[in-house]
Amino acid sequence: MLVEFDAELWVWDARRDESWTFVTLPVDASDEIRDRTAATGPRRGFGSVRVRVRVGASSWTTSIFPDAGRGAYVLPVKRAVRTAESLAEGDTASVTVELLD
Repeated sequence: MLVEFDAELWVWDARRDESWTFVTLPVDASDEIRDRTAATGPRRGFGSVRVRVRVGASSWTTSIFPDAGRGAYVLPVKRAVRTAESLAEGDTASVTVELLD
């Protein structure tokens, strides 16, 4: 499954001083991911799902995590990617997520 979307970068309020920065996947894509992964049994820690991600010229493997408050999966965007792609909190990124699980 491949998901392409644009999303605003936001910092997790509980860890603002550590600058944990995320984007939120679209709700409809999150619902489909939840449906696809439910059949494979229990998820890894925190309900995470392994993915391959591309933002601009940067690509990496990581995990997405369900966020009940947002009703969608969230994707951490590491500092090295934000620096390489000149992204900061509030910027909009074009993101491609490929499910690996």
